[in-house]
Amino acid sequence: MLGTRTNTDLVEAAARGDQDGWDEIVQRYLPLVFSVTRRYRLSNKDAEDVSQTVWLRLVENLDTIREPRALPMWIATTTRNEALRLVTAHRRTTPVDPLGPSALDGEASSAELDEELLRAERQQAMRDGLAELEPRHRELLLLLVADPPLSYEAIGARLGMPVGSIGPTRARCLARLRDTSAMQMFLASGHDTDRTGGGRNDLSTVG
Repeated sequence: MLGTRTNTDLVEAAARGDQDGWDEIVQRYLPLVFSVTRRYRLSNKDAEDVSQTVWLRLVENLDTIREPRALPMWIATTTRNEALRLVTAHRRTTPVDPLGPSALDGEASSAELDEELLRAERQQAMRDGLAELEPRHRELLLLLVADPPLSYEAIGARLGMPVGSIGPTRARCLARLRDTSAMQMFLASGHDTDRTGGGRNDLSTVG
C-alpha cells in the first residue's frame, strides 16, 4: 500500500522515536539495500549482515541527516560501503586463485549504482507527488497501474466516472503530478527519468 508520508515526515518521526515511521522507512528502502548487495554477489547471510549494519548506521545518524530527500542516496552509499568492506575482508582471509575470477567481479560499477539510485529517487518523487494530489486523482492513477491490471470499465465503475472520460482525466492527473513540488524538485535536480527505462509519467513502479 502506498505510504503518503514524505521522507522528511518519516525521518522526523523516526528521530522522535515513532516506530511506525521507522518501519515505513525500512519497508520503503529495503529493496534498494538488497538490490545493491546483489551486485556484490554476497551470500544471503552476508547480505543480511550488511542490511542490519545499514539500518544501525541510519539509526545512529537520523539526527544528522540534513536533507531527508537525499535519504535514498545515503542508504545506497552506506550499503555499497558496507558491502565493499565485507568483500575486502573476505579477500584478506580467502586464498585467491590467480587463474580464477576476481573476488571483486561482483562489485557494482558506478554507472549501475547511479542507475539504481536514480530509479529509487524517481519512485520516491512519484510517491511524494502522489501524496500531494487530491485523493480522487491519486486513486485514479493508482488504479490505472494496479496489478493485475483493471479494465477501464472496472475503474469507471469503482470511481463512478464514464469510461470515455478516464483517458482525458488521466492526462490531466499526470500533468498535475508533474507540477507537484516533489516532482518539480526531482526534475529541477537535472535528472532525466528516461535513463531508467521509463518516461516522466511512468507510474508502473508506484503503488
